[in-house]
Amino acid sequence: MQTTVSKTGVAQNRLTGWMKDNAGLLALLLGLILFPFLVALADGQSVGDVLANNSGNAKFLQGLLIEVYILAIYAISYDLILGVTGLLSFGHAMFFAVGAYFTGIAFKNLGWGLGATLAGLVVLGVAQALLFGIVLPRVKGITFALVTLGIASMFFIVVQASELAAWTGADVGLQGVIVPAFLNTSNERFQLYLITLLFTFLVYLVYRRFVDSPTGRVCVAIRENENRALMLGYNTFYFKLAALMVASVTAVFAGFFHTIHQPIVSPNIAGLGWTVAALLMILIGGVGTLSGAMIGAAVFRLLQFYLDRWFGHASSFLLGLIYVGIVLFIPYGIVGTWRAKAIERQRGWQRLLRLFGLEKEP
Repeated sequence: MQTTVSKTGVAQNRLTGWMKDNAGLLALLLGLILFPFLVALADGQSVGDVLANNSGNAKFLQGLLIEVYILAIYAISYDLILGVTGLLSFGHAMFFAVGAYFTGIAFKNLGWGLGATLAGLVVLGVAQALLFGIVLPRVKGITFALVTLGIASMFFIVVQASELAAWTGADVGLQGVIVPAFLNTSNERFQLYLITLLFTFLVYLVYRRFVDSPTGRVCVAIRENENRALMLGYNTFYFKLAALMVASVTAVFAGFFHTIHQPIVSPNIAGLGWTVAALLMILIGGVGTLSGAMIGAAVFRLLQFYLDRWFGHASSFLLGLIYVGIVLFIPYGIVGTWRAKAIERQRGWQRLLRLFGLEKEP
């Protein structure tokens, strides 16, 4: 009896400690859950209008934020490969596109249910990671990047082939996908908003745990100096393959939500430009920071949307200027630069406190 009570007490203490350590993250999650209701109240709508998925600014912004969450999941999966493990891949868009196309084909052509589709996504995520992993013992660096680009380019050609138009929609894209009713973005927008939000936070927590695990530490060591990791006795192939598998499965699920939310699966998501978009997101947020990938995804999508809304055709030019400015003036990304300047901020606060007599000179 005492053992049971002590175990319960330890579990409660761990949970309390975890909540204290992640108070900011939990506050952000709560704020994002309440965000649609706050927008609705500001526009003169009621809480019931949000729950009933009535049209309005709240519903529109939920749709925009769902896109942000999907991009955040996609970006953090690329950050695990490039930022944490140091694998430069030019074929990451294929991971996302496989998930998007398979979801559409499973629902539309095969008539599969949600459970079978999710299981198929996991299998495909592992399979394509193994496909990329085949070349890991033989190539590295820019050579690995070119090999992954070649594999992804073949997939890009295949999905646009006219022979597969009945399955992939060819160059027009996959259309007319009927998703499960409770995930329908038109009728159940708030429910889909909550699911994507919670899944995004879950992915972040899993990735953070992965990076802090022994496997993740070896992945970081591979990024810093793979030869030294080999010298210490680690078979780096298995660790790189593990990172590829985790990233692939994650990107596949990002593609799943993309098909759920979008009315059409465009072949553009399988092209090199979509991989470059992931690279831009992690550069904006901070390479190898995990949270930076998600912040970068939010900045990327919101800038893209509002600049296009305000400036029309000139938005692409302005976006380019902003990206150049970020690289020049925030070279480590938003989160990376914030962490790099931590000591300077601390010294600044200390000088400010001394100025007002709240802290004594050392």
